[in-house]
Amino acid sequence: MIDQSLQLRLTQKLALAPQLQQAIRLLQLTRIELREYIQETIEANPLLERAEAGDAPGEAGEDGGGDDWESSSKESQERDDWDTGGDDWGDDFGVSDNWGEPQGPDWDRQGQIADTSGDSLQDHLLFQVGMAQFDETQAAIAAAIVFALDEDGYLADSVEEIADGLAPEHRVEPAEVESVLQRIQRMEPVGVATRDPAECIRVQLAALPGSTPGLDLARRIARDGLDFIVEGDHAGLAKELGADAERLEKAIDLIRGLEPRPGARFDNRADEYLVPDVYVRHVEGRWVTALSPDNDPQLKLNKYYIQLLRRSGAEDRKYLEGRLQEARWLLSSLELRNRTLLTVSQCIVDAQQGFLEHGEIAMKPLILKDIAELAGVHESTVSRATTRKYMLTPRGLFELKYFFSSHVSTSDGGEVSATSVKARLASLIAAEPPGSPLSDQELSALLKQNGILAARRTVAKYRESLGIGSSSDRRRAWRRLSARRA
Repeated sequence: MIDQSLQLRLTQKLALAPQLQQAIRLLQLTRIELREYIQETIEANPLLERAEAGDAPGEAGEDGGGDDWESSSKESQERDDWDTGGDDWGDDFGVSDNWGEPQGPDWDRQGQIADTSGDSLQDHLLFQVGMAQFDETQAAIAAAIVFALDEDGYLADSVEEIADGLAPEHRVEPAEVESVLQRIQRMEPVGVATRDPAECIRVQLAALPGSTPGLDLARRIARDGLDFIVEGDHAGLAKELGADAERLEKAIDLIRGLEPRPGARFDNRADEYLVPDVYVRHVEGRWVTALSPDNDPQLKLNKYYIQLLRRSGAEDRKYLEGRLQEARWLLSSLELRNRTLLTVSQCIVDAQQGFLEHGEIAMKPLILKDIAELAGVHESTVSRATTRKYMLTPRGLFELKYFFSSHVSTSDGGEVSATSVKARLASLIAAEPPGSPLSDQELSALLKQNGILAARRTVAKYRESLGIGSSSDRRRAWRRLSARRA
């Protein structure tokens, strides 16, 4: 006979109210995606319509619907009012009565720049993700990785940032992201979603058949000797690995035949134009931000259906009250999106005033956590608010994520941003003697003289990210140029 027992278990679960889920979803949409979402919502919800010139967005009409249905709607609204547990960003921004009023000065819409970050590579990878055997969480991680790739196919965000960006819908650890990342890296094109050329080469070599000539030595070079190839020091490489010239040449040819930019063969151009989400200008001694007028969709409640709600029967009333609640949620969520975007943008501008005044050389180290603390929101909220959102500054149009940068230590115990180091590095290379380019070690020493502690490997990494060749490459280029002039 089976023993029966009664057990009491206490568990804790995170439940997101529908309005909070909608607000989170709207925050991560781009301007174009938001416009499409709003249009679909208007077509599906008769209580919403576009506001005409002179109308106050959100206005329901003179009647306001009547008292006989307002009490039941209010009760429903209070019952379904959103619970912000699990993500604290909704607590800090209220919903005002002047949602439809312009956000800041009436600036012109200059600075529309052609978008060269098309999604051909993303489409190619997302198709493969759809064919792979991913569960729901893994598929979400894979999509986040795909959308974090730059034009060359490299992963622009860390696994920690990707994990934070998936919350609260998916609570994952960086190790889970790393596991999915390794599977993405072996999709076509092999080596995509790697973090640097060295990792890209190692992944591509790992995918080759074991019988490939020179493969074993090429893998050793990719692990321990790429710096020798970058510097053109084949003799030093042969001595380091103890390999003869013939084997070494085969291995080097194999590496040179690989694709260091796996996304380069895709046509990433698109006919889309980037329109700033946020504008920045100098007003009375300080930098201030304002949202683009395109962020205001000019919506209002449909007067006819509001009046119809008073005269409808029980079944129709229930349907219309549900659509009215959805319309109110959308209006509130749109305002919340605008307030969050404006607050996060202003915090970024306050933190990077040096960049606005002096350029990249004055860029400060900045991470998501810094802005989250300033804005009083969660890091995942900052990640959503800055992804594929653009800010027009006097120095050009930049994605909000551009202003986040890792740091390099200084000799006095301080920190300087990687963007600033890259700017200094480019300046040093531009000023070097034409026929005698500086090596990475010499550049590292010059940076150290300025108080920046950047190792030779770090200098090489930043130089490559700037698209600048090694000292030997620059020397050969100068010789070819001199020969043409002669």
